[in-house]
Amino acid sequence: MSSYPIDLLQRSRRLFVALVKVMLPVMIAVEIGRRLGWIDALGGVIAPAMAWIDLPPEAGMIWITGVFVGVYGAIAALIGLAPGLELSTAQFSALCAMVLFAHALPVEQSIVRRAGGSFVVTAALRLGVAIVYGAAVAWLCRLAGVLVEPVSFDWLQGSALAGEAAERSLTDWLQATAFSLAITFAIIVGLLVVLDLLERSGLRRRITAMLAPLLRVSGLDASAAPVTTVGVLLGLTYGGALIIEEAERQRFSRRTRFLALAWLSLSHALIEDTALLVALGANVWVVLVGRVLVTLVVIAALARLLDGGDQARAPLGAGTVRQ
Repeated sequence: MSSYPIDLLQRSRRLFVALVKVMLPVMIAVEIGRRLGWIDALGGVIAPAMAWIDLPPEAGMIWITGVFVGVYGAIAALIGLAPGLELSTAQFSALCAMVLFAHALPVEQSIVRRAGGSFVVTAALRLGVAIVYGAAVAWLCRLAGVLVEPVSFDWLQGSALAGEAAERSLTDWLQATAFSLAITFAIIVGLLVVLDLLERSGLRRRITAMLAPLLRVSGLDASAAPVTTVGVLLGLTYGGALIIEEAERQRFSRRTRFLALAWLSLSHALIEDTALLVALGANVWVVLVGRVLVTLVVIAALARLLDGGDQARAPLGAGTVRQ
């Protein structure tokens, strides 16, 4: 047990270094864009679309960054845009749900394609569900008057470092960035500890066992439920790799493979990614419970549309597993 703290710090450091390689370039790009006026210009372009979702233009820039870079890229953009960003809990939760539904599409949907799914169809599915769900959450919460309290992002940069973006000097930005990365490292350490506790206590295995029936209820073939569950909990990369292997061994039908990959595309890494965004202020009912229920409904609908077993329709289905 005495070696655990050392092992934990080493694992945290490796993960942190990998994430900084993603986050820091985005944070620098956001700050450069802010200073050159590009952020304001882009905000003006996407403002009408974001207004339809009941979100400010800055939220659109955060989501777009997440779509192309990933969850940590979106967080980096959030940090860069935090000064002056005003969001209610409902709006921030809607934004986080959109990020969770659709992020890192170039990388993750390439994995889906390698596993035998359609890049275009699954990417369009993620984007469409993200927009509709985000808009529904923001509008319904506003109309119902729930989750209307504002979210403060000052703690991401330290209250002494927070302030209006236009007033920040380069030194202020460097200090705020260093503080934000330190907070990120602390969150990583905490998440790894939680994951270790889940593994040692057997809770992860119990969660996996609980998810399997849920996947089957959605119309997914029972043979694909175990490998899909792994991806749902740990990430699309892990689940996609397993489906690549199992699709050949068990000869999954095109329908089964497509539904499994659609499940993974919409909801994966439920533990790590969700915990991270909840720690930033998102509502767990919106970003976890609602997201899983929406995924269940969408996959169940797709399963009915593709009813007919192996006769998956070409526009929606997947090709053969690519070697």
